[in-house]
Amino acid sequence: MPDQRFFGRPEPITLGELAGRIGAELSSDADPDKSIEDVAPLETADANHVSFFENPKYSDALASTKAGAVIIANAQRERAPANTALLLSDQPYRSYAAAAQLFYPIVPIDAPGISVACHIDASATVSEGCQVDPGAVIGAQARIGARCRIRANTVIGPGVEVGDDCDIGDSASLNHCILGAKVRVHPGVRIGQDGFGFAPGADGHRKVPQLGRVVIEDDVEIGANTTIDRGAGPDTVIGAGCKIDNLVQIGHNVRIGRGCLVVAQVGISGSTQVGNFAVLAGQVGIAGHLRIGDGAVLAAKSGVSGDIPAGETYAGIPARPVREWRRISVMLGRMVKRGRKEQG
Repeated sequence: MPDQRFFGRPEPITLGELAGRIGAELSSDADPDKSIEDVAPLETADANHVSFFENPKYSDALASTKAGAVIIANAQRERAPANTALLLSDQPYRSYAAAAQLFYPIVPIDAPGISVACHIDASATVSEGCQVDPGAVIGAQARIGARCRIRANTVIGPGVEVGDDCDIGDSASLNHCILGAKVRVHPGVRIGQDGFGFAPGADGHRKVPQLGRVVIEDDVEIGANTTIDRGAGPDTVIGAGCKIDNLVQIGHNVRIGRGCLVVAQVGISGSTQVGNFAVLAGQVGIAGHLRIGDGAVLAAKSGVSGDIPAGETYAGIPARPVREWRRISVMLGRMVKRGRKEQG
């Protein structure tokens, strides 16, 4: 059970109501009036918990679970223990996410207020229903939308615009940027600092003024200690619905389309364009001035030095179509084994 000091105590819900609210079908042998008190992993759940099963790697955990209910695909229902109530869903993990949100909803600002220990420039605008914590600084001409949280020690630079219902984490800094609505910025994020722009020369590298902005569209989430450089002339743009993990570096003039997933330690060099709904897995490195097509998937640790077609999955260094990369990996493994035999 989640630690109630941090997450509070959830309200129980009946299986019937839970199924209806997450769009799942309750198995015919389940009691719709049974009370469920919380969510929990398969390994630790008890009769009062709902869990989920989707990844076959956890088949043993499913077989031994004590969960009162399990969210599962219809095709997998035979794997579940007898006498376990089933919530049948085509997408068990998404249904579980909906269930967890019911038990642990995002807490609205119930007592908005502006700390006396923050500093807000007289020319800045902070809309109704906002929370501004101690140590926060809001610069001249900045505009903060309604119902925003500005956490402790965050710096909102001059002229920055933050849309409605945003949550800006502790010790973040926002400069030269425009944020849409429902943007969540985790602690330590840096948005809008200089891009890495220099004109090299034998007598020293001359700095190129970075004159663009960062534009972040609605419903974007940005993980802790991620950095997003402002554009050199054109803007750096993060499309609506993108989810960006911790420790990501996004260079100047990068344009990321809608609904992309960018996982931890990804680095995207300047002026690269990423299409809609692309997936960049952990530690992917992308060179500058490239195009990543809509729906492309880059496997973890891929090194990308050329354009990636839409809808394709690439892997390796240098990145290549995943089937080709797998064949090369198998061939290399065989060559190594052959070499060892010849040497032995």
